[in-house]
Amino acid sequence: MFKAAIKERNLRLTLLKSIGLGHNNFKSNRMQLFCAVRLYLSMRKSNLKVQRRNDMSFVYGKNDWRTIDQGLENCYLIANGLGGFSSLSIIASPAQNSQALFMACTKAPNERLSLISWMQEELEIKGYKSFLSSQKFANYTKNQEGYRLLSSFSLDPLPRWVFQAGGIEVKKECVLEYGENTLALRYLVRNMTTDDAKLILTPQLQFALKGEQPLQSQTYSISNEVVESEGVRLFFATNGLTEAFPPTSLNDMLFPRDAANGRNSIGTTTQNHKVSFAAPAGRETECLLLYSLNGGAQISDLQSHVKALFEKEKKRLEDIEALSGFTDEAAKILSRSADQFIVRRESTKGKTILAGYPLFEDWGRDTMIAVIGCCVSTRRYEDAKNIFRTFIKYLKDGMMPNIFPEGGAEPLYNTADAALLFITAVKEYYDSSKDLDFVREAWPAMEEIIDFYQKGTGYHIRADEDGLIMAGEGFEQVTWMDVRIGDILPTPRHGKPVEINAYWHCGLMAMKEFSEFLGRDDAEKYWQMAEKAKTSFREKFWSPELGCLKDVLTVDGEKGENQIRCNQIWAVSTPYPLLENEMEKQVVRKVYSELYTPYGLRSLSPADPEYQPAYGGSQFMRDMAYHQGTVWAFPLGGYFLAHLKAYGGSEEAKKRVREQLDDLLPALREGCIGQIAEIYDGDAPATSQGCYAQAWSVGEILRVYDKLR
Repeated sequence: MFKAAIKERNLRLTLLKSIGLGHNNFKSNRMQLFCAVRLYLSMRKSNLKVQRRNDMSFVYGKNDWRTIDQGLENCYLIANGLGGFSSLSIIASPAQNSQALFMACTKAPNERLSLISWMQEELEIKGYKSFLSSQKFANYTKNQEGYRLLSSFSLDPLPRWVFQAGGIEVKKECVLEYGENTLALRYLVRNMTTDDAKLILTPQLQFALKGEQPLQSQTYSISNEVVESEGVRLFFATNGLTEAFPPTSLNDMLFPRDAANGRNSIGTTTQNHKVSFAAPAGRETECLLLYSLNGGAQISDLQSHVKALFEKEKKRLEDIEALSGFTDEAAKILSRSADQFIVRRESTKGKTILAGYPLFEDWGRDTMIAVIGCCVSTRRYEDAKNIFRTFIKYLKDGMMPNIFPEGGAEPLYNTADAALLFITAVKEYYDSSKDLDFVREAWPAMEEIIDFYQKGTGYHIRADEDGLIMAGEGFEQVTWMDVRIGDILPTPRHGKPVEINAYWHCGLMAMKEFSEFLGRDDAEKYWQMAEKAKTSFREKFWSPELGCLKDVLTVDGEKGENQIRCNQIWAVSTPYPLLENEMEKQVVRKVYSELYTPYGLRSLSPADPEYQPAYGGSQFMRDMAYHQGTVWAFPLGGYFLAHLKAYGGSEEAKKRVREQLDDLLPALREGCIGQIAEIYDGDAPATSQGCYAQAWSVGEILRVYDKLR
C-alpha cells in the first residue's frame, strides 16, 4: 500500500507539472487545478478499465460453490498431448462419467482409460476426520461435502485448491507430464495448531474406457507400488505411508450432467489402497503422490522429480504463449487452450486435433477448421504441417477422412467439406508462414481434390453444369449439420449447400494463386472455374426476398432452401470476394439480427417454425435440437471475420468486433475454465452444453484475434 501511495502522489505531481503547475503556484489557479484533478481521475478510471479488461486470471471463491451442485457447474482441463487428460469440477469432483482425475491414453489419441475417477481426501485432527473431497451420491446422505472447507480454486495455468480447516491450510496442485501417461499430485499442509494432523488420500479407481463403467467381474490388485486391473498396470510413488486393503466399491456415485442429458448417471469406483501423510503441529509438510503407466523405474528423489514436472509444464505453456506473439490476454489464454487439442496420432506417427473434450475424437472436418486458429494463428507452423500430412496420408479419391481407422477398420469419408477446407487451411498457412515449399509438397493432394470434386467422387459429390458443387443423397449427411436418427434427417441439405460452394470457390482461387507462385501453367484454368462458380453463386444463392443467401439449393425445392441459417456467413468470411460488397453487408446484418448471440450463432432463425429454443433431455431430443436453433460457438469466428471483411477492415469495424469479443470473455469462466464450449441453448444462451471444450470454437476465435493484431 505504501508503494501504491507514493506512485499515486508522483502521478498527481506529474499531471500538475504537465499543465504548468508546481508546488508554489497551483493554489493561484484553481481552474487549472480542477482540470488537472478531473484529468487525473479520468486517467485513473480509464486505467482501471483497461486493467479489468486484461485481468484474465481465473480465481474462484466460496460464493462459486454455495451448494455442491453449483460447485459442479465449472471445471478445469489439463491434457498430456496424447489424448489423455485430467478434468474435474472446481470442487474436484466429476460432474459426468467422461471426466476423471486421471484419464490416460494407451493409444493416441482415442483409446482412453479412466484410471482414477477422483481422489477421496480426508484431514484427521484429534482423531476426527473431515472430508476435503466433494462427491454426490444417489443416496444423498453419503455426500462428501469438502467444498464447505474449500477457500479458493485457481487455474494459472495449472489447477490449485486451497482448503482451511481448524487452523490447518491445505494447498493442492496437480499436473500431467506432457507426452506421457503420468499424473502428479502435490499437497502442502500448513498446520498452525498445537495438535498433530494427518492427510489421508484414497484414489477412486475405475480402469474403464472413457465414459463407460468398470466390468462387474473386474478385479483389482496391489503389490510393490503397482495397482493392476484388466491387464493394465498403474505404478505409483509417494513420500507417504501406503496401506493396501481388500477392494471395496462405491456403486452409487451420481453424475448430474449425465442425468440432465439423459445418459446413465450412476457410476462405480473401487478403492484398494490409501496413502497417509503425517502433518506435525506447527510445521509445513509436502505430501506427494505420483501415478504413471510408464514402467516401474524407481524415482530416487521424488520431491525433485515432482517439482521438475510442475516447472517443466509451466515453462512449456509459457513458451506456447510466447510463440503465439499475442498481446491480448484473452488470446494468450486461448493459445494455451488450443494446445490441449493438438495431440499425437499413433496410427500415422503424426499429429491431429481432437474435436472436443471430454466426448469427441479427431475428425477431418473439425480438424481442418480448427487447425487454422489452433496452429497457424498461434505460429505453430510445424504442428500445422504435421497435421496436414496426417490427413494427406489418407486422401482417397479427392476426399479427406472424416473418421480415422481404428483397430483395423476402414476410414469413413462422409464429409463434403473437409477436403475443401484443407485447401483453405493451406492457403491460410502460406499467407502466415510464406512457406512455398510446403505448398509445393501439398500441391498433388490439392490438385487431386479439385479434379475429383469436378468430375465426381463419393457421397454424390460433384460439380454441376453451373460450376457449383452438389453433395449428398438419400440418408447421406455430408455437411457439418450431419445428424441422422435412424431414418430421420433433422437437417437434410442435399443439393448445393451454401458453405460447401463458398469453400469450393475459395479452393479454386487458392489453386489459381498457388499455380502462379509455383510457376505452373494451369492458373487460368482454376480462374475460369472460380469465375463460373462465383457467377452462378450470386445468381442462385442470393435471395432479394430474404435479404440474404439461401441455405441450400435443393433438387426439388425442399423447405430447407430458404431457411435462415448461419452457414451463409462463410460465403463472406472466406478470403476471396464471392459476393458484391452490399450483399456482404446484408448477410452480416441478417446474421446479426436473427442469429447472433454473444456466445455464438444460432443454427436456425427463431422465426422458423422448426426452431428449437433449448438443447437437452434424451439423446433423441438433443439430436433434434442440435442444428435447429442451438447456438454454436465456432461460427462466431466466421461472423467476426465477415464483419471485418464487409466493412473493409475499418477502425470502426475493428472496434465493433473487439467490443463483441469482450462480450464473449465471460464464457471463458463458465463451463470449462479458459476454454470455449461447443454449444449453448438457442434462447438466452448462458450455460454451455455438449463438449465443454471445443477445438474449432477456440480456433475460430483465435483467427479473429490474429486478424485484429
